[in-house]
Amino acid sequence: MPLTARTRVAGAPCNYGIYQADDPFVGPDELLASLAADGYTGVDSGPIGYLGTGEALARRLAASGVGLAGGWVDLRFADPDGFAEDLAQLDAALDVFAAAPVDDARFTPRPTLACAANPARMARPGTPPDLAAALPAAAWPGFADRVQRAVDRCRGRGLEPVFHYHLGTDVETEAEADRLLELTDVAVCLDTGHLTLAGGDPATALRKWAGRIGQVHLKDADLAAHRRVREAGGGLTEVVAAGGFCALGTGDVDFAGVLRGLDEIGYTGWLVIEQDAPAQGQDLDRIRADQRGNRRWLEEALP
Repeated sequence: MPLTARTRVAGAPCNYGIYQADDPFVGPDELLASLAADGYTGVDSGPIGYLGTGEALARRLAASGVGLAGGWVDLRFADPDGFAEDLAQLDAALDVFAAAPVDDARFTPRPTLACAANPARMARPGTPPDLAAALPAAAWPGFADRVQRAVDRCRGRGLEPVFHYHLGTDVETEAEADRLLELTDVAVCLDTGHLTLAGGDPATALRKWAGRIGQVHLKDADLAAHRRVREAGGGLTEVVAAGGFCALGTGDVDFAGVLRGLDEIGYTGWLVIEQDAPAQGQDLDRIRADQRGNRRWLEEALP
């Protein structure tokens, strides 16, 4: 069975610079209508509550013909007390995901677990990594235990989560993702852009992680833009504003290798196209054009 028959393609609110549920740059109905018109069949939740909750969410998704691919939930895994406080936030997100209509169990929403931002690493994201701000070796067992507890909490609601390594957090590099996979049984979200800017090779990593990939974020990355920002002393916000995550096919990610690898390992599930836009000063016409172009590019590139 070809990859196209085993996958569905989703967009994401972060592509429009939407990171807060309050006063969004584009309303949820407008965003969903745009995605559907461009051929997307799914959407990432964006900030919890942006698309609505409960019956309102279910009606909105059904009306647009767009499914829910999952959504981001960051928790303070490195802080035991903070983690305990954040579990209510996780439960609220799981309520949202559980309310989404699903017509095929292969495309049930994936809770996307991630670390809260590490300020020191946010200031110097990606390669070369700021190892002085990395999680100490002695902290890993407790950290991983809390990740596993969050994973089990998701499973208790009938949802299978993934973990998203991410620039500017405690799990940023391929080696850190490897360590977490070794210490837990969580699946990984293969984010091609974040791995590339952290010095990894997504086409190689996906073969190593075959059998553990539960979600895919297709994101291109501009290494030159990232390098310029780092050399100028900028952080992740500046990387995004400088176009560090560019339109698909215009950056440095080996998508031919990634898509071929996903086909070879039999990946089944959502392909979420992401191209993070800045939270301020968005160009809606440019964003819409990029998202239409990204969908067309992927349709032509899929094996």
